[in-house]
Amino acid sequence: MQHALTRKLESFEPLSDQARWALNGLVIKVRQVGARQDLIQEGDKPENVLLILDGFACRYKVLPDCQRQIMALLVPGDFCDLNVFILDEMDHAIGTISTCQVVDIPRQAIDETATHHASIARAFWWCSLVDGAVLREWLVNIGGRLPAPRIAHLFCELLMRLEAVGRVTDNSYAFPLTQTEIAETMGLSDVHVNRTLGDLRALGLIHLKQRVLTILDVERLKAFCDFTPNYLHLRNTRWGERRDLSWPGRAEGG
Repeated sequence: MQHALTRKLESFEPLSDQARWALNGLVIKVRQVGARQDLIQEGDKPENVLLILDGFACRYKVLPDCQRQIMALLVPGDFCDLNVFILDEMDHAIGTISTCQVVDIPRQAIDETATHHASIARAFWWCSLVDGAVLREWLVNIGGRLPAPRIAHLFCELLMRLEAVGRVTDNSYAFPLTQTEIAETMGLSDVHVNRTLGDLRALGLIHLKQRVLTILDVERLKAFCDFTPNYLHLRNTRWGERRDLSWPGRAEGG
């Protein structure tokens, strides 16, 4: 069975059997890390590339008042940063949200694999560019959308990112974030998140129970938050094959 990294890269770039074999060679030593543990701290000197093979992790900073801001969610198949070893020291921390399977990949192994397989090199570049696109969309989301569409947009994004790596069943996926972690991700208070989740439930858009999120009506949820998936650049998925990126019937949220 293909691991999450191969599945993710193939959503960007078709890979040969030889390229898949080379990727398997990167995933050798897998370690399990418990929930809410730091993988690397701000100020540390990075040496290896971290790959999340299973579970949820995040990129975050802690403010002087001890409030945390989550700047990215990392899901199966995500590198924490392909070029992180270039930095003298980390300017942010990376921590787990749920129990994770993590792979530490030496820089040399990344360089050699990309050198010998042009398709993998292109897919690696694609990953880096998409990471930047997701960050831009998050800035728009937090700065420009009301709370309910803001959270709905995150749910739509995770649906597509997780489906690309085989982690979605009948529009349901694991969602280990607490309300506090949603607040830290979306720039909201815990109380506001609680109320907003209740609004989305009342509209019949989502069901969230026992850390599993089900999107009850994908098209309505996309319309509600004006979700356009082009920034994820998922070519070889059902979302990438869609040509009509407009979602009629946009509803107001608040």
